[in-house]
Amino acid sequence: MAKELKEKKVAKIAKKAAKKVANKKKDVKKVAKKVTKKVLKLKPTKVKKAKKAAKKEAKKAA
Repeated sequence: MAKELKEKKVAKIAKKAAKKVANKKKDVKKVAKKVTKKVLKLKPTKVKKAKKAAKKEAKKAA
């Protein structure tokens, strides 16, 4: 359960970041870095996955 919850949080953060990229035309890499920092605070074991998800979301939005 806890793992799933964390993954949902990660997805939420990624989506928020993607919106920022879309709205402000920010650099995808910069936003992905910010997402990674936020994700690291959650300390999920799947940080790499989160990074990939963040980039994917950001690219979708861009």
